Amino acid sequence: MNKYRKITIIIGIILGIAVVGLVIFYSLKPPQMDTGRFVINLNTSEEEIINQLESEGYLRGWLRSPTVFKLSLSLFGWHDKIKPGAYRISKKMFPWTIANILVEFPYQKWVILPEGLREEQMAEILQEKLNWTDHEKEQFLLYSKEGYSFPDTYLLNLDYTGYEVGKRLKDRFNEKVADLFKQAEEQNILNDSLIVLASLIQREAANEEQMPLIAGIIWDRWLKGMKFEIDATLQYVLGESGNWWKIVKPEDKQIDSPYNTYLYEGRPPKPICNPGLAAIKAVINPEESDYLYYLHDSEGQIHPAKTYQEHLINIEVYLKDNPCAVCSEGCDTCPEGCDECLVGIGKKEKDPNMKWYYNPDNFNGGNRQIEIETDSLK
Repeated sequence: MNKYRKITIIIGIILGIAVVGLVIFYSLKPPQMDTGRFVINLNTSEEEIINQLESEGYLRGWLRSPTVFKLSLSLFGWHDKIKPGAYRISKKMFPWTIANILVEFPYQKWVILPEGLREEQMAEILQEKLNWTDHEKEQFLLYSKEGYSFPDTYLLNLDYTGYEVGKRLKDRFNEKVADLFKQAEEQNILNDSLIVLASLIQREAANEEQMPLIAGIIWDRWLKGMKFEIDATLQYVLGESGNWWKIVKPEDKQIDSPYNTYLYEGRPPKPICNPGLAAIKAVINPEESDYLYYLHDSEGQIHPAKTYQEHLINIEVYLKDNPCAVCSEGCDTCPEGCDECLVGIGKKEKDPNMKWYYNPDNFNGGNRQIEIETDSLK
């Protein structure tokens, strides 16, 4: 081993020991310096973080270089341990100090609150992300109001109280929905009704594309004096910690609650979740149709129906997985075989020159008659 190589190794060892000592010292108490706010966005890679530090002037010179920063991550096992959030760091800090802060000392964290959550679910997420006590969680629930806490992605201080977070979510709601309230007022839609209906649509729709159709169906049922008969309102009554949206059983439809839209006409008294903008817009701009019923199959596809008879058929076909229910004669006497039944309900493709349709008047106890015409489609 030559003299220069020995010197290099000795210097490396000394630097390593110095870095370790400084990190241990500063991990006990980060240095007090004039600091700036450094934000790491969601889904930012480690390499992107290093480039951001360099471009913002936190890593410069040979002692404060990206290489020294990477060496610090390797020495202390910090690779892939830097989390998105906001941090207080200074351009006077050494790279190992910055690395230590980015791993251990965020002062803000990202919190994602999706559309369709009830207040208790939001509170659970916030408690986990912000390390809240039960007292802070209860404070949030006391201040917040179902339906009016805007679902969004927030960068929140770790020292925020439940009241402060609740106010932040409510302020964001007022900011985002103000123009929609004006549009609703022009159509004589009360604010409370707007948010209640939007909450139903948010829970009922499998995606945003379905929302205007479902909104139109709910509006039409309400205007015709029909009960909404929506499972999600019962789920709101039945929900409890660990299972906020239970599967509704037939006997649950007899529960005496103003949220039971199988027993009581009209909308429930309050929202059942916190809806997003798409659901609110759907209430104001519903899709016009002749449908009064709908259901979703196991893949989330919506199947609307104009009459209760058609709806019963959809239940047999899409919920009970009974495609042969479309044939009044049964499989033994079906002239075309079961594949033809599947074509008739749209589960298989057929020559476009074949016309399939059903006659609801022939529906009886879960069967319907398929009539076949070989004329070309008009």
